[in-house]
Amino acid sequence: MSIIERVQDRLGQVLDPELGASIVELGMVGDVSVSSTGDVTVVVALTTAACPLRSQIDRDVREAVSLIDGVRSVNITMGAMDAVQRDALMRRARQLAQDRAPTTSLPLGTPVLAITSGKGGVGKSSIAANLAVALARTGRSVGVLDADIWGFSLPRLLGVSGPVEASAGKMQPIEKKIGTGVLRVLSMGFLAEEEQALLWRGLIVQRAVQQFIEDADWSDVDYLVIDTPPGTGDIAMALARLLPQTGHLIVTTPALAAQRVAARAADFARRSNVRVLGVIENMSSFTCSCGEVHEIFGRGGGKELAEELHVPLLAEIPLREEVAHGGDAGEPAGLSDGPTGALFAEMATRIIDDIAPPLGAVGCSARLLDAVERAVRSAD
Repeated sequence: MSIIERVQDRLGQVLDPELGASIVELGMVGDVSVSSTGDVTVVVALTTAACPLRSQIDRDVREAVSLIDGVRSVNITMGAMDAVQRDALMRRARQLAQDRAPTTSLPLGTPVLAITSGKGGVGKSSIAANLAVALARTGRSVGVLDADIWGFSLPRLLGVSGPVEASAGKMQPIEKKIGTGVLRVLSMGFLAEEEQALLWRGLIVQRAVQQFIEDADWSDVDYLVIDTPPGTGDIAMALARLLPQTGHLIVTTPALAAQRVAARAADFARRSNVRVLGVIENMSSFTCSCGEVHEIFGRGGGKELAEELHVPLLAEIPLREEVAHGGDAGEPAGLSDGPTGALFAEMATRIIDDIAPPLGAVGCSARLLDAVERAVRSAD
């Protein structure tokens, strides 16, 4: 084996410390050359010139190559990827994460929709409950995982209760029929009292989430909707590892403060090789009984965030009494045929048709033709 072959082999053992994959597999290694005197030059492309891990990658590459017999010196040239190269890297990183993902009952191609937010109080759980109901109303089987271990609320919002039973060594989610569809729900709320505080942290929390995924029967769901806790802590990292096919739906209010914190949640998702599928703006406005519209939390925060992230704004959900009352009664407003139900139905249709088609859906070309046909009909 020549020196250059040995260099390339050793570079294949250098891992990107953030992505956990070989810099060769990720396409970060460019030209490699070796002079007649054993001077090695390696070109490494980083995702950004200001990469905070630049020094560590430099050190790891230098150490790996310098240990090869016949190498006299190592020269590393650091560059930055363009947008096309970064997109290709993220696709490779996601594929590698899927290949290494633990085995679960959930087929790898089943869409996983994580409802996330950077901060609490933006109505994330309400959005998760109503979107799950809207998807089920289309006749689909929708798994719902309440991954907010400390702040579980989906049992009350959806009107479901335990106990959880096991069959063939797997927890069986609690089922609730929604028209011709069904919800299949798991929550810590089925295992703990509603008023009970859970003093769990770190590995215990991660293990709880892992059990809800690996030790539960999700084999026959068309979608898995996950209500995540706010922020970017242990649970978010566990989900990124366990379900690499996850896509994030970022919930924000129009307020600038909420929008900025939501942007951090989106940044976390992308650093974890998780796709951001879209933005949902909640509490967009309030219409009083006199018909006057009040923008209590400001205007346009969701649209601005979606444009910043280059993803679609999926919905602007106004403040309506029926959402709060429906959640308290365990009958989500997404079940209604009124304006709020129509908003969630429209969002569910967009997800099914364009954002995250279910496993086994028709191919991209057919979906594109359908989209063109819908656009032509709407223009008539």
